[in-house]
Amino acid sequence: MKRKELIKKYLDFFKEKNHKEIQNSSLIPENDPTVLFTTAGMHPLVPFLSGQKHPKGKRLVNVQKCVRTGDIEEVGDSTHHTLFEMLGNWSLGDYFKSEAIEYSFEFLTKVLKIPKEKLAVSCFVGDKDAPKDIEASNKWEEVGISKERIAFLGKKDNWWGPAGKTGICGPDTEIFYWKSNTIPAPKEFKPEDENWVEIWNNVLMQYDKNKNGKYTEAKQKNIDTGMGVERTLAILNNLEDNYEEEMWKPIIKEIEHLSSKKYSENTKEMRIIADHIKAACFIINDGITPGNSEQGYVLRRLIRGAVRNLRKLDFVGTDLTTPIAERVFKIYPEYKLKEKLILEELKKEEEKFEKTLEKGLNKFHKFTKNKKELAGKESFMLYQSYGFPIEMIEELAKENKIKFKIKDFETAQKKHKKLSQTASAGKFKSGLADNSEQTTKLHTATHLLLAALRKVLNSEDIIQRGSNITPERLRLDFSFDRKLTSEEVKEVEDLINSEIQKGTEIIREEMHPDKAKKEGALGSFNDKYGDLVSVYTIGNFSKEICTGPHIKSTKEIKSFKIKKQESCGAGVRRIKAIIE
Repeated sequence: MKRKELIKKYLDFFKEKNHKEIQNSSLIPENDPTVLFTTAGMHPLVPFLSGQKHPKGKRLVNVQKCVRTGDIEEVGDSTHHTLFEMLGNWSLGDYFKSEAIEYSFEFLTKVLKIPKEKLAVSCFVGDKDAPKDIEASNKWEEVGISKERIAFLGKKDNWWGPAGKTGICGPDTEIFYWKSNTIPAPKEFKPEDENWVEIWNNVLMQYDKNKNGKYTEAKQKNIDTGMGVERTLAILNNLEDNYEEEMWKPIIKEIEHLSSKKYSENTKEMRIIADHIKAACFIINDGITPGNSEQGYVLRRLIRGAVRNLRKLDFVGTDLTTPIAERVFKIYPEYKLKEKLILEELKKEEEKFEKTLEKGLNKFHKFTKNKKELAGKESFMLYQSYGFPIEMIEELAKENKIKFKIKDFETAQKKHKKLSQTASAGKFKSGLADNSEQTTKLHTATHLLLAALRKVLNSEDIIQRGSNITPERLRLDFSFDRKLTSEEVKEVEDLINSEIQKGTEIIREEMHPDKAKKEGALGSFNDKYGDLVSVYTIGNFSKEICTGPHIKSTKEIKSFKIKKQESCGAGVRRIKAIIE
């Protein structure tokens, strides 16, 4: 089966079940300050999972491009990808467990023609917080899954959320497929058997956890499902290697052609190159440029990782990534990638990396001057900060008759990885879409800031290029080509504080994008929004298409203060601000 065929079958199936298709959202989360990238189809739906009415109704379906950074170091095996597509369907307070299970089983067995004999499921076993999910297991038996093929597992395997300390959560029920073509599927389902691979996950958002740790039945019960396109195609096409799929093969073939080397002999390097360049193309397309923090740092790491592995295949010079990126463009024409911008950013980062490599060589000679051994900490710095592959460090050490202990390097690497994981946990601890009172105020303040910038700088060309909101501050990236003067900064602050003091009501309306545009609402007006959008109006001051969350009146903010402004790319400025 081909990628487009699978996606079409999935969307058509759920449309027949009265689901409305929603458009692919940006990889940069709009309503979630706690993650760097959209990691699942639910991210753009956070306000609606929490009770806000969705313009398209209670039943939704889509295919969403996602980026997950936690497994970047695992890329190179046959299954891990940084960028992937996720099929998803949602019920926002409409149908629940029974229908969700029926739909997933029907799609797999009737549409994809997977024999039920090759399927098994897992359900929540129950604990002190919530009972055993007998309702889900009974339904699975009803549709045709035998008792022996139903495993009950704990929270680690069959529970979702809450993403933060409180909020909506619940059990999930996962569907597994027996991948072996030589060994028959056993009568009993044992999840630890590696021949069983997860193909679908139904998250059953049934409970609400409060600040005291108590779980109660949620007011709005939701269904959130996910099925990875790449993994499902590998299963349907009996492939042990995802990179043999049609969305990867042309890229791999291009790398083989350019390097005059075989994939079978350079598997890991070619997988990393293909994965990293594809992910970089999509991240750049959504407005991120290489940098030293957050999304920009991830992008820089991907590009440099691809270049490092290109060099392992004896590629030399700059502009190495262009022909590979051009393959990506051909594979995904429906995403209308900004080809010129992507190629420019890739080339610029390659050139910067070349200079960094030169600095790294100087560092190597400094580290080893009058020494017979390269310390583990220093060798890891060459790898992490200057992008030196292990093989390159080993070769340099050998050429210069310097002892290089790989175990010391690995110790330093493990220490760094542990610190990185701790830092990530700190960033994400506030959970999925921390829609706290303070965050909601800051979100509305971002609308005020954008409107004030357009008024003070007298430019309708100023548009939002990105935002990030935490409970402590807001950050707005906007199109402008110079630093604001101190007078302009004060004028923006005064204008916003004046609007706050007025206590202007924030009004939400639903309308067609054409009407929103005619009424002067800000928004990108592409097919992302569909036929009905939410428009938030703040008096005569601001009108924007947005999915929330928002306060009811500007007086809830009290005061606004700009703390910092800086450049974050060519023609893009960044402002960080706080409120009281």
